[in-house]
Amino acid sequence: MTDEHTQSGTADIAFPVPSGLDAYRLRLKRRRLLWRSFRARHQLQAVADRTSQIHPDDLLVVAVLRNEMNRLPYFLKYYRDLGVSRFLVVDNASDDGSAEYLAAEYDVSLWRTSQSYRDSRFGLDWLTWLQIRYCHGHWTLVVDADEFLVYPGQDRHDLRDLTSWLDAKGRLGFGALMLDLYPKGPLDGHGYAPGQDPLDVLQWFDPAPYRSVRQRPMGNLWVQGGVRERMFFADEPQKSPTLNKIPLIKWNRRFAYVNSTHSALPPRLNAIYSGPGGGEASGALIHTKFLPEIVSKSAIEKQRGQHFARPAEFDSYYDSLTGAPDFWTTRSVRYEGPEQLAALGLLRGPDWAD
Repeated sequence: MTDEHTQSGTADIAFPVPSGLDAYRLRLKRRRLLWRSFRARHQLQAVADRTSQIHPDDLLVVAVLRNEMNRLPYFLKYYRDLGVSRFLVVDNASDDGSAEYLAAEYDVSLWRTSQSYRDSRFGLDWLTWLQIRYCHGHWTLVVDADEFLVYPGQDRHDLRDLTSWLDAKGRLGFGALMLDLYPKGPLDGHGYAPGQDPLDVLQWFDPAPYRSVRQRPMGNLWVQGGVRERMFFADEPQKSPTLNKIPLIKWNRRFAYVNSTHSALPPRLNAIYSGPGGGEASGALIHTKFLPEIVSKSAIEKQRGQHFARPAEFDSYYDSLTGAPDFWTTRSVRYEGPEQLAALGLLRGPDWAD
């Protein structure tokens, strides 16, 4: 069962309260996920363990990555500047120097695995173990190397201010719309150098439409739409990517993400994000997937088949990206910052006491 709306300044979707039987089943599901993650700890080999340096008030980033050397310098700088203290990273058999680079960084703890990303629930089993072991009681941000959290007022308020505001409001987390940015012209028509701000290259986005569905029994939101649906899934919009995430949570070792950071257990965590047009404070995850390297990487990822539950169904998606299409249309909007996104109704900033 679902409750649905389309983004356009709409009211919040009612959050469903699980029935007694559903609540029992969800508790069992959460325990199974935690047990899976506990067992998955044996798949991780510590490369650089600096976790003894984590302080009780440190804000943490947890990530899984593979072959992201071009992105890592800016990724680390961005989140350091925003107030992150420590990074807990799983490297999934990179061969481009990513692991060596991360192992040398003073605030990174690194684990390595060559096990299947898909079989680990797309990295969630590994991440959840690190969260159980190291993140209890910490505000923890779970992001990919191509995702950058933004929110109104971040030029004056870093993540420590944001998490203090959330604590004061009694909120457990902060939701976000994943917003794809893209260049004007072919995807491989611009250069990108390691350490460069991806927004120098990716400057455009689709402002609408985005539709939201509140799913039962977990109450997780399901937001779809945007440029990837327009370009690749117009004939089958139900297959388009899920764009809602709850990336920032004050973690408890009994919590578990279910499907990436799109949904979580216990169910009350899913009430954190009410989607575009919703009344709860939220941000955006600026998704910089479409740097020029996406063209060559798509052929590799098609062959590996690690990013979808049924990889063969998405062959045409990878084939289209390999052709370096132009996403830009006259309806594309140039990205100017999170205040612009708030004005468009795509997020809602905290009510800072400035």
